[in-house]
Amino acid sequence: MTSEKPLVILIAGAKGAIGSTIATAVGLLKQNPEMVIPSLTTGEMFGPKEALPAIYMGGWDPEKRDLLATIKTHRVIPKDVWQPAADVIQAITVKDVPPQKLSVREQVALLMADINAYKEMYPGCMPVLVNLLPACVQTYHYQLDSMSKIYDDIDPDVFPDLPYVLAAIHSGLPVVNFTPNCIEVPAVVKEACDRKVPLCGRDGKTGQTYLKVVLASALKARCLTVDGWYSLNILGNADGRNLMDPERAAGKVANKTHLLDEVLGYRVGDRYDAPSHKVHIDYYPPRGDAKEAWDVIDFTGLFGLPMGLRLNFQGRDSILAAPMVIDLARWMVLLQRAGRAGLVPELGFYFKLPVGDQPPITFQEQIGALQTLKNDCCKYSEESN
Repeated sequence: MTSEKPLVILIAGAKGAIGSTIATAVGLLKQNPEMVIPSLTTGEMFGPKEALPAIYMGGWDPEKRDLLATIKTHRVIPKDVWQPAADVIQAITVKDVPPQKLSVREQVALLMADINAYKEMYPGCMPVLVNLLPACVQTYHYQLDSMSKIYDDIDPDVFPDLPYVLAAIHSGLPVVNFTPNCIEVPAVVKEACDRKVPLCGRDGKTGQTYLKVVLASALKARCLTVDGWYSLNILGNADGRNLMDPERAAGKVANKTHLLDEVLGYRVGDRYDAPSHKVHIDYYPPRGDAKEAWDVIDFTGLFGLPMGLRLNFQGRDSILAAPMVIDLARWMVLLQRAGRAGLVPELGFYFKLPVGDQPPITFQEQIGALQTLKNDCCKYSEESN
C-alpha cells in the first residue's frame, strides 16, 4: 500500500482525559513510537509499522490551562511516560470553544475558520474530526430532516456536538462520533453524502461492552442460552460524574442494553416478569480513570441445566480509548480517499451502537467486516497507482 498522507486529529473535547491521553500518544509517536504502535489495531494493518503516517493533533476545549497541565490533573499517565514527549505535547494548539451565546450557524462559521487555520498550520495533511464531548440529554433532534430545521430549531447549549459536526462536514472532514450522542440524523447524513464525507459511530466500545460482545458471541456460537446478565460499572472520572445525571446516562445505558439482544438474536429473560439484563453505572471517585466492572452471567445448556460466569474487569478508560480514536481517525482518512461517504457500519467493531445499514453485530462478524474494509482500502490504493 502507498504511504499515507500525514493525519491531523481535531478533537472536540481535546483536554479531557481521553483527549490528553491521545495528545501523549501523538507526542510519543514522534519520540518513541514503540510505546504506541503495538497498541493500535491498525498498527501494521496497512503496511509495516515504519509506514505509519505522521500524526498531529488539535481541537477545542473550554479549559484554559495547557495540555500538560490537564495531563497532570487527570492523573491517567505517569510522569515518566509523558515527560519525554513534553515539548511535542506543549506545541499542540487547542483552540477556545465558540461562545455559548452564538447560534448554531454562527458557531459553525467560527469552527470552519478554525479548521481552515489548522489546514494552513499542517499543509498537505488530512484532518479528521473526533467528537469526545460529554454525553448530553437525548432530545427530539433525531427527527429533523433538513439543514434549515437543524439551524433554526437546535439549541447549541442542549446539543453542543452539532456545530462541530456540521463545521467538519462543510469543510470536507470525516467525522468520528465516539460519544453516545445521536449526531447521525438524516439531514446530517445526507449532507455528509453530498459532500463525500464518511461518518462513523456511535459510542466507543472500550471495555465492559467490548467483552460483553465477545462473550455473548462465544455463548451464541456454542448454543448456550443466556438467561440473565447483570452489569455494574464504577468509575471516578469526569465521564462518570456526568453520567450520574439519569437523562445524560440514558443513551449510554440504552446502547449497552440493546446490544446484547442484537448479538444473541433474542431478548434476554423473556420468560421472566421482570427484565433480566440490567446495566448500572455509578460514579465512585476513588477509582478515577481506572474504571471497574462486574458482570454476573447466567446461562443454560443441555436439558436446560443452569451454569454461570462471573467477570471482574479492571480497566483504564482513557488508556483503552485513545488507541481506538487514533485507529478510527486513520480508517476515516483511508476510507475518504477510497471514495466512501456517509455512514460506515463496517467499523462496528469499535462502537456500542454501530450506525448505518446492517452493521456487523457479533464479534466474528465485526472482525470479518474490518478485514473486508481493509481489503477494499488496499485494493483502491493499488488501483489508484
